[in-house]
Amino acid sequence: MQAQRLDQRLHILHAKLEEADEEAVRGYHAMLDLSWIYHDSALEGVVYNMDELRMAIQSDTPPDSSLIPVFDEIRQNRTAIAQIRELADKKRLNLSLELIKKLYSILAPEEIEGKSPPKYRKDMPLHRMYFHDIAPPEKISYKMRQLVQWMNSAETKRATHTLRLAAKAHYQLLHIYPFPKQSGKVARLLMNLILLRGGYPPAIIHATERQRYYEALKTSDNATAKMVTEALVSSMDSAIRFFEQEETARSGRRARSA
Repeated sequence: MQAQRLDQRLHILHAKLEEADEEAVRGYHAMLDLSWIYHDSALEGVVYNMDELRMAIQSDTPPDSSLIPVFDEIRQNRTAIAQIRELADKKRLNLSLELIKKLYSILAPEEIEGKSPPKYRKDMPLHRMYFHDIAPPEKISYKMRQLVQWMNSAETKRATHTLRLAAKAHYQLLHIYPFPKQSGKVARLLMNLILLRGGYPPAIIHATERQRYYEALKTSDNATAKMVTEALVSSMDSAIRFFEQEETARSGRRARSA
């Protein structure tokens, strides 16, 4: 029943996207990118202001040299988002270890300078943002291979709804916690890649849900999937509202010019 309601919303959203002009679609993606980067970073404890986000995305020069690392992080995040959009449009795609490592390398280019490919984490961090159990370093490689095999298996694709597959892949990757940094962002990018390939918009978990998100990760994959579902519904509702407002504005412009 829940999947049916989601698909009804999705049908409405797709219809709005088909009816919208290019300017409206560009505006939607610009708004979405701002929200995506802001909330995804806030889940990691990094809060940007809107001026910083807009200036970095527009490739403006930082007004202060101290903002260069901030602008770099924002731009790396946006490049990773552009990468999963591009991958989502491919006719055939293998959710491989190389793909996951590529997303990490976009987000943390300093970790691979002079090295290839990116290396998995080699310790159990004492201080980290997430408090759920994570894999010991010696198990990471094995568990990553298991995850990729599960995502790509014919049985998983046959028996698992896209939303469930995306949420569980995200949950499992965060419990492996493969990289020294950015594992949370990589897990959510992987989740949203799966959703985009299934025709859904990205599920953006809002900063206000940060503590609840951490608790869900500690609780179970079902609790995490519930949060992802709520985020996806919110994303679709926001997109539908955006295009309805654009339609109203367009009708008003037509009436004034008549």
